[in-house]
Amino acid sequence: MKLLLAFTWIVAAAFAQDTRVILLGTGTPNPEPEHSGPAVAIVTGQNVYVVDCGPGIVRRAAQAGIRMEQLTRVFITHLHSDHTTGLPDLIFTPAVTGRKDPFEVYGPPGIAAMTNHILKAWKEDMDIRLHGLEPAVKQAYVVHAHEVRPGVIYRDDAVRVSAIPVVHGAWKYAYGYRFEAGGKVIVISGDTTYSTSLLEAAKDCDILVHEFYSQKGWDARTPDWQRYHEAYHTSAIDLGKLAAAAKPKKLVLYHELPMGQPPEQVIREIREHFSGDVIYGKDLDVVR
Repeated sequence: MKLLLAFTWIVAAAFAQDTRVILLGTGTPNPEPEHSGPAVAIVTGQNVYVVDCGPGIVRRAAQAGIRMEQLTRVFITHLHSDHTTGLPDLIFTPAVTGRKDPFEVYGPPGIAAMTNHILKAWKEDMDIRLHGLEPAVKQAYVVHAHEVRPGVIYRDDAVRVSAIPVVHGAWKYAYGYRFEAGGKVIVISGDTTYSTSLLEAAKDCDILVHEFYSQKGWDARTPDWQRYHEAYHTSAIDLGKLAAAAKPKKLVLYHELPMGQPPEQVIREIREHFSGDVIYGKDLDVVR
């Protein structure tokens, strides 16, 4: 009996410390059914930390086995629409279907105004749900928006989160995020060009989740689109250079802009400089 109890405790402890990345969305503004908008969940034990909220996020979270009461916090990289149009969904759907706690939103300057406008837009919905016949949890509709600056922005018993400044075209504020949880370091790029600050944060990390565009695909685009992409995003070749310097144990690709090229071509471009483990992400992939 004692051996059984000891084994049960060891299994439970291992589960509690299981830290993993779930790709809830690997897409871009392009409306591709197989790619929801960019969103990543870092799960450690029973704690869930979401980065960005592209279209489709809540249903993808449900598909991934994340319970609505676990969706209590999100970290926004920047305010581009493809990273934030799921914010109303993330605020309201779990509130209706199981969340019991206030919802916390962390992001760059501007996220408070965005959040306040969402709450004003759905004010009548909240009034009816909270004061009509529907059983409702008042706390679930409380939302706190936190505008953060680079550095450590959040910590609890399971995780420490740091915001990393990155360059994303004309955006004044754009962040990547570094998570330290369950003995692992996980870095999410958000949208960025080649970033030395992100490189430093990702050195020897366990998992680096990073955006890209195909260099070969870019070569075939018109000059106006070429100017845009090179100012806002990272080519697969440059990503290979960054990964070779940072040496992550696993490089996971998301916010995928192959520009008509197959995954094999993108990986060949990365392989020009990086020989480590590369995962071409798909929605609902789980990486440990």
